[in-house]
Amino acid sequence: MKDLQPSGLWQNFAKLTQIPRPSGKKEEISQFLFAYGKSLGLETLTDSIGNVLIRKPAYPGYEDHPGVILQGHMDMVPQKNSDKVFDFEKDPIEAYVEDNKQWVTANGTTLGADNGIGVATAMAILADKNVVHPPLEAFFTVDEETGMYGAFALEGGWLQGKTLLNLDSETEGELYMGCAGGVDTTATFRYVPVAVEEGDIAFRVRLSGCKGGHSGCDIHLQRANANKLLFRFLKEAVTNYEARLAKVEGGSLRNAIPREAEAIITVPADAYDDIMNLVDDFETLFVSEFEGVEDAISLTAEQVSCPKVEMPEDVQDFLIHAITVCPHGVYRMMVEMPDIVETSNNLAMIEFAEDGEEHVVRVYCLTRSAVESRKNELREVIHSAFSIAGADVEFSGDYPGWKPNINSPIMHKMKAIYEREFHAEPRIVIIHAGLECGIIGRNYPGMDMISFGPTIEHPHSPDERVNIATVQKFYDFLLATLKEL
Repeated sequence: MKDLQPSGLWQNFAKLTQIPRPSGKKEEISQFLFAYGKSLGLETLTDSIGNVLIRKPAYPGYEDHPGVILQGHMDMVPQKNSDKVFDFEKDPIEAYVEDNKQWVTANGTTLGADNGIGVATAMAILADKNVVHPPLEAFFTVDEETGMYGAFALEGGWLQGKTLLNLDSETEGELYMGCAGGVDTTATFRYVPVAVEEGDIAFRVRLSGCKGGHSGCDIHLQRANANKLLFRFLKEAVTNYEARLAKVEGGSLRNAIPREAEAIITVPADAYDDIMNLVDDFETLFVSEFEGVEDAISLTAEQVSCPKVEMPEDVQDFLIHAITVCPHGVYRMMVEMPDIVETSNNLAMIEFAEDGEEHVVRVYCLTRSAVESRKNELREVIHSAFSIAGADVEFSGDYPGWKPNINSPIMHKMKAIYEREFHAEPRIVIIHAGLECGIIGRNYPGMDMISFGPTIEHPHSPDERVNIATVQKFYDFLLATLKEL
């Protein structure tokens, strides 16, 4: 990446790829950014949770202009291909340039362009004494991807600027003036396992090869959910072949569409051929159903050592029925903007654990909506599905959406600047992903906000990549904007 332009931005991004920074591991990246601000001789602050704020004085002649905040988050989503040996808490990201210098991507893992490019951009502007700008603040938050904890911890009065430029969007040529809110649902099944029938055999059934992706930005692409597909198979195996469920797990992050899932099932010994044939039939079915969307779906089964215990039949059936009816994907599109998702749900993770004499299965969903009442409606649909099945259901991480302001001064100014600089009209949109703007705006009423960025494809998946040409265009746009604020 050393030869890419703008050089300061890409050099900073290269440094970020060398610092392990999955959500939850914030100390090293927070300390790095704090030290970076100090090394520039700038006022640098941090708070108890690890957020970092760096203040840069105005360019000469701009001292009396209202302050501007550049905002992004430090953490990245840790996702890797199943055959990739990688420790996100220790290993640097293996970033490289591909496709005739059109894209930067990573070797078998997420790249961290979400939101490393935004952070690197702010770092470059802080260091460049030739950039014309009003009083400037760079505000870097922690743990955005797992619950926006840094934004929630922001105290009133910490930020001084009046306009916030969020650098955490993923399509160049679009200006985001609103976003969805969200809420997490956790459904917990607790049970005392029962003994496996004597003479039964066991299989590990694995669904893999799905593309996954960002559960906000990519939810409308109709990609396969590994959890939903696996449970379609399990329902058939239980109903017609006397299968019993011993263990099940799938997905790894609340805000990523699950790419893989697997289960341990037991069946009578004489059902061996039936199960293997059923696996082949369902793999063929899934490949056919998702033709043109997915290109590597795989459903496999291998015989394994038989476990001693499994789920009671009633718990197994309730779990399967609940997963079957739990919504996943787009729930409703926006009436006033028909190409924008209004409400969706990601059936994100299924976790299995042993807790003393009990076993536990937890199911996690992330519901998003631009309309608070719709978010609550879908949340209650999910609550009903799992409550009827006997699960304990809890809600957490509820965060507000960012209500659009059609009279936003920064939106109208940046629209005019984009048209002048690039002779094209930017698209004004509401993003279905969650942005920190809604939370920040709640603590700072009246803050004028906009979000924009370069083109980043497939964030939250190992296919993540950032388009090189759009990074330069995004940076030029930001410089032109700062000059006029």
